[in-house]
Amino acid sequence: MLNYRQLYYFWSVAKAGGIARGAEQLHLTPQTISGQISQLEENLGVALFRRVGRRLEPTDIGRLALSYADDIFQVGSELEEILRNREEERPFLFRVGIADVVPKAIAYRLLAPALGLPEPVRLVCPEDKFELLLAELAIHRLDMVLADRPLPPGMDVKGYSHRLGECGLTFFAAPSLAEKLEGGFPHLLDGAPLLIPGEDSAVRAPLLRWLHGQDIHPRIVGEFDDGALMKSFGQAGAGAFPAPTAIAAEVAAQYGVVPLGHTEAVKDRFYLITVERKLSHPAALAVSEAAHQGLFNTPQCLKPAPL
Repeated sequence: MLNYRQLYYFWSVAKAGGIARGAEQLHLTPQTISGQISQLEENLGVALFRRVGRRLEPTDIGRLALSYADDIFQVGSELEEILRNREEERPFLFRVGIADVVPKAIAYRLLAPALGLPEPVRLVCPEDKFELLLAELAIHRLDMVLADRPLPPGMDVKGYSHRLGECGLTFFAAPSLAEKLEGGFPHLLDGAPLLIPGEDSAVRAPLLRWLHGQDIHPRIVGEFDDGALMKSFGQAGAGAFPAPTAIAAEVAAQYGVVPLGHTEAVKDRFYLITVERKLSHPAALAVSEAAHQGLFNTPQCLKPAPL
């Protein structure tokens, strides 16, 4: 079994940049530290350090071990903090991974109710690619993942998809661009400059199929993984762009754009993905209830702006 004390000595020396400095921080002799690291290397059958001049640098396998040690001792530090501070008023961590294609306004509207619980909550929201967040969920570094798609079949992650809701799409444009578009919606998009979500977005493919089915051929001038960046380009008049109808009012107010029209033929869907079949975490329940009773309960469509 791995000797975690020896691993801690290795980790401390690697962080300090040398045995002497690491020994000083640990209040041990350099001989003790050196002997313990040598024993760890012998037990593992690998060299964790190599000497470069007067310095010690981690080997390739040492850098790999260091990355794991970072995670191990970070979790250990969090556990120590939790066990030492068990007061009722201490906030409990609610760690939600947010897929980077989920609109920020949707994420906020869904997660805000968790902060209104009687128990104090500390919300931690890393944002990343969907697959990377699922890996973090699998090793319990996240309580749940907020995404625009369910857990893919056949993926080596044990988890459950809880559907929060869906809504159609509303198309927007800067007023200067909207004035130039002719005809009714959706045909005013034909030949118009259009900004669309990137390939990681679940709504991209059905959006393009819908446009093709309507015999509408816009000029796609930009593709964006970051929805906020896409809206900023739209605000500047670079092109029309879609956004979930559930946040249409926020988009129009925040970016100073006007709605061109909306469709229910293309749906933006949102899911909570957890390792539990039935939601039990109080904050997760608050998120689910907010989605079903508020955000996705009634359509929030804006009428097309007069052209």
